[in-house]
Amino acid sequence: MQQIFNFIFKNSNRLLFLLLLGVSLSLTIQSHSFHRSKIISSANFLSGGVYEKVNNLNEYLNLKTENEALALENAKLKSLIFNKKDTTAIKKLDSLKGIESGDILVSKVIHNSYSAHENYLTLNSGELEGVRPDMGVINSLGIIGIIENTSPNYATVISILNKKFQINAKIKKSNHFGSLIWNGKSTGFVQLIDVPRLAAIRKGDTIVTGGQSVIFPENVNIGTIDKIEIDNQTNYYTINVKLFNDMTNLGHVYIITRKDREEIINLEKGNKDE
Repeated sequence: MQQIFNFIFKNSNRLLFLLLLGVSLSLTIQSHSFHRSKIISSANFLSGGVYEKVNNLNEYLNLKTENEALALENAKLKSLIFNKKDTTAIKKLDSLKGIESGDILVSKVIHNSYSAHENYLTLNSGELEGVRPDMGVINSLGIIGIIENTSPNYATVISILNKKFQINAKIKKSNHFGSLIWNGKSTGFVQLIDVPRLAAIRKGDTIVTGGQSVIFPENVNIGTIDKIEIDNQTNYYTINVKLFNDMTNLGHVYIITRKDREEIINLEKGNKDE
């Protein structure tokens, strides 16, 4: 306490000056509307800046939760779009028929390789959530790969950037089919082979999944035609397809659990046995 009194006595002149300055400023602000408005405006600017910084920090810290919630919401919306009845005479090729709301599982890529010839992804979903081998994996831009192995909580995926990867695909506008493969050269391009030369195609046409696959529904986006080559010996096109997806930067994905897959496989197997 004695130190406080000593401080006051030692700095009495400065304290008196600050007191009188504060009183004079208060009287000036109260008696002049211009000064009062400036003070209020400055205070709002400072407090608003602080609130904005705090809000930005909170949003950054909550990004993981927000992303997961957004992915779940996207899955719900996709299931609605996939099953929306088309009331027009022309079939909408962008809708995926046969996919019910319970046939989509949301997962996240926790490991992704893309620099080898046989690339794989790891997802944080497994058998406990209903994930099984040979299920298709997509995101909002297009196909990602096919489930290969599963454990209770994780699954590995054969990436579309894998030389063992092969599915049926088609040119969207003409419905001409071919086999989609990867030649192991570029992470941004895959190849559509065995497309008949009579197909009318041009650069920029969209490539989608075909209807002959039991893994992916028909008309899932893949990419666009970038380059067209002709094999004069086989008389077929080899098409370089630019992927819609950036396979080096993947986050949340959707696993398609087609319930009719086993039925189709058993039916086709029965036909072959005959």
